[in-house]
Amino acid sequence: MEFKSIKIEKPEATNFILGQSHFIKTVEDIHEAIVQTNSQMKFGVGFCESSGPALLRWSGNDTSLIELAKKNALNLSCGHCFILFMENGFPVNVLNVIKNIPEVCHVYCATANPVEVIVAESEQGRGIMGVIDGVKTKGIETEHDIKARKEFLRKIGYKL
Repeated sequence: MEFKSIKIEKPEATNFILGQSHFIKTVEDIHEAIVQTNSQMKFGVGFCESSGPALLRWSGNDTSLIELAKKNALNLSCGHCFILFMENGFPVNVLNVIKNIPEVCHVYCATANPVEVIVAESEQGRGIMGVIDGVKTKGIETEHDIKARKEFLRKIGYKL
């Protein structure tokens, strides 16, 4: 078995969700869930089928995000993983809806950070072992940092 680190390639501010599923209808269910939750969200989703023809399945409503999803999903080529790129919305807007899709087993990350996906490859195929999301922690927040965090969350409307 060999371990690999695969970087997610994306524009710096682009958010995405990386997860694990178990059925080919995932790509359609994710599409429907997003459209029903946030009709203004632009997105592209790629899904790696892990049986039968083992194709990269895809959907979305934005050509550039679809291409980004297809490229990254193919780079991963891990059975039954999905990757969803989005604009005009954030993972927090759709994360619970995605997690509640019956065939979604696990969400590895939901972020705009730089991400490396740790993949194991055997003779049978590939699987995601985990992710490195962002950078190493640099310290403990101070009272000033707490104040800045609280002000920021209220400024962007996530807290009252």
